[in-house]
Amino acid sequence: MPEPTRERLEADVLIVGAGPAGLSCALRLTQLIREYQHGAGLEPAPLSPESIYVIEKGSEIGAHSLSGAVLDPKALRKLVPDYETCKPPLGTPVADEAVYFLTEGGRWKLPVTPPFLRNHGNLVVSLNQLVKWMGRLAEDAGANLFPGIAGAELLYEGERVVGVRTDDKGLDRNGHPKPNFQPGYDIHAQVTVLAEGPRGSLSKQAIQRLHLDRGSSPQNYSIGVKELWEVPPGRLKPGTVIHTAGWPLEARQFGGGFLYALTETRLAVGLVVGLDERDPRFDAHNAFQRYKTHPWLREQLHGGQMVRYGAKTIPEGGYFAIPRTVADGLILIGDAAGFLNSQRLKGIHLAMKTGMLAAETIFDALLRRDSSAEALRQFERRWQTSWVKEELWRARNYRQSFGRGLWSATFHVGLQLATCGRGLRSRYRSRPDYESMQRLEDCQASPPPKTKPDGKLTFDKLSDVYHSGTRHEENQPSHLHIADFNICNGRCIVEYGNPCQYFCPAAVYEMETDSGGQGKHLRVNSSNCVHCKTCDIADPYQIITWVPPEGGGGPHYDGM
Repeated sequence: MPEPTRERLEADVLIVGAGPAGLSCALRLTQLIREYQHGAGLEPAPLSPESIYVIEKGSEIGAHSLSGAVLDPKALRKLVPDYETCKPPLGTPVADEAVYFLTEGGRWKLPVTPPFLRNHGNLVVSLNQLVKWMGRLAEDAGANLFPGIAGAELLYEGERVVGVRTDDKGLDRNGHPKPNFQPGYDIHAQVTVLAEGPRGSLSKQAIQRLHLDRGSSPQNYSIGVKELWEVPPGRLKPGTVIHTAGWPLEARQFGGGFLYALTETRLAVGLVVGLDERDPRFDAHNAFQRYKTHPWLREQLHGGQMVRYGAKTIPEGGYFAIPRTVADGLILIGDAAGFLNSQRLKGIHLAMKTGMLAAETIFDALLRRDSSAEALRQFERRWQTSWVKEELWRARNYRQSFGRGLWSATFHVGLQLATCGRGLRSRYRSRPDYESMQRLEDCQASPPPKTKPDGKLTFDKLSDVYHSGTRHEENQPSHLHIADFNICNGRCIVEYGNPCQYFCPAAVYEMETDSGGQGKHLRVNSSNCVHCKTCDIADPYQIITWVPPEGGGGPHYDGM
């Protein structure tokens, strides 16, 4: 169709993504404006709260926010010093903790909790509720938040980022305008901040076009699958944090499970597995259902009811995988840039801190009327001289230590603890996750065992998708772009057995028998998508590209 006429909006700062990183950036900017206005500044502040725009693809603030989650409150304490008197929904202080190694029928408790998994002083939270609260603070401070608006593409002048084009609404599945068609806006800004979370579509575009990852290690990811349960009281003390290693994962696999008690009756249970999985038949959702059948977990969940489900990818490459985080008119923060400590299983506090440091950099840059890469590079200097660098540096080789499995990693991680993160080498090598996948002919083991869902303790993918609150407009273009279906329907069947039908935790990819019964073809159920982006990362041919659907579609992670 011909290019529609688009309305142009002007902002000083445009933030893409209303998660903990983006909202911390917006809130800190409003604080700096207020401090400047109340100070001795002879000139007007370089921007106003009303010129701070935050767009969010979820239907409401927090709808797409998902994490375990145990929060280290150090960044929040700095951002909102009186947060405890503001009555935020911060869950429960950690009251008890343990680490277990599971076998198929038993468990044993580590006599000493590893230092990086000690959580006293932290808080068991619902990230969804925390982000909602932060959104209200940002709006009350004057920032403009626009949920239901997705960023479709970055706007450039040469190699300078000058803003974002938002998504068109009201297109049918063939890309033709429906009667309610509304073209997206071109939002121009002096500085664009990408806070989209892991594997953000705009961040991916910027990193590739501007070569921001030159010299960086490949980013490595895990997939986290989580359910929220209501159980009878008396199972676990509120604030209990339990992490597990071992069963149902094999020693060669990176990952582990968790069980967090948010309240006396509400438990969060989940499993995290590395996306560098070798077996193309491995199904993380199925492994999670098996995990819940362990006698100890079955006992904790018995008589309860699953109330919510979600899945997301986690950027775990660490310090060396962080790309260059600035360009002309552009800053990347939070999970979009890979600011996450996989050793501590935490990224919320790092997202918040990098959002705050980005705000301070932007304010100083606009005060000098200079948003060039050179001016914004102060953001990199700031995080490199803060506790962000200190924390990530101590875990710089952690994730890469698991390349040869758990037992080898135990040696390397122990050595890294003794050498402040170094280990045997100053920089452990890694490769993109999808390169680890073996062809079917090279898989020596039998297929991973499957769990038959019983609808009470264990569930199939479609049942879990229902509990994620996922909704999409059915008659819209697919947001899962497959470059060549011939590969899916021919070569991939033979070489890998179509791993997308296994690694997707939401039953998006389905192999159907052809009408003649002579073969199979791939069907894409894009309306099931929970926006985890596993397919974009793990596809062995790298021909799947995830982009945002029409803004407002996707999961609704209420309470997660």
